[in-house]
Amino acid sequence: MAVDDVDGTLVAMGPRLRAAREHHNATLAGVSCATGISASTLSRIETGRRKPTLEVLLQLSKEYGVSLDELAGAAPAPAAEPRATAPLSFGDDKAVLPLTRYVGGLHAHKHVLPARKDSPARPRQVSHDGYEWLCVLYGRLWLALGDQDLVLTAGHVAEFDTRTPHGVVNVGSGGPVEYLIMFGPQGERPRLRTPSAVGRGKRQLNRAQTGCEAQP
Repeated sequence: MAVDDVDGTLVAMGPRLRAAREHHNATLAGVSCATGISASTLSRIETGRRKPTLEVLLQLSKEYGVSLDELAGAAPAPAAEPRATAPLSFGDDKAVLPLTRYVGGLHAHKHVLPARKDSPARPRQVSHDGYEWLCVLYGRLWLALGDQDLVLTAGHVAEFDTRTPHGVVNVGSGGPVEYLIMFGPQGERPRLRTPSAVGRGKRQLNRAQTGCEAQP
C-alpha cells in the first residue's frame, strides 16, 4: 500500500471511531478515563486532524469491541450472509449503521433509538468540531440544542454547528425513532442545488427547520 493510501486510511478511521464510541453511548471524557488517551487527542483523531498510532488503535479497538479491519474499512471475510444485510443489533441504547466509507468530507450514518418505557430526562449534551445535518425518518426525537428544546417527527430536518452542545433522546410512545445523520468533521455541509435555493444566501448556523415542536 502506498504512503498516501496508508495516510488516507488512518485519517478515515476517525469518523469510524466516533461512530463506534457513539454506538456505546460513551463520552470522550469516559473513553479518556478508560484508556488513558487524552480527550483532546481523541477529538482530534475523530475529526481527522490527527492520525492514530497503532497503540491507540489497539486500545480503542479493545474498548469499543471492534476489529482493526472494521476500523480500516477492509472487507470482512466471506460469510453465509453478506454483512450489509445482517439485521441491526442494539447496543446499550441505540444502533448505528454507517452508510458511507468515510473517505474524507461528508459522511452519513443511520441511527435507531429503541422504544422507552420511562419518561426521558433532557438529553445529555456533547460538543465537538464539525457540522451536522439530521433528518428524522420515523418516530419522535427530542433534540436539545444549546438552550433550545425541539421535538422532531418524520420529515423534520435540523442542521447545526456541532460546537453547539447537543443531544437527542427518543420521546415516542412505545416505538423506536430512526434518523439519518450527515456529518462534516471539518465543517462540510450538504449544498442544495434546486432552483428554489438560488439566491437564499448562507444558512444560519444552529437552526432547526420545518416547523419543529417546542418541548414543554
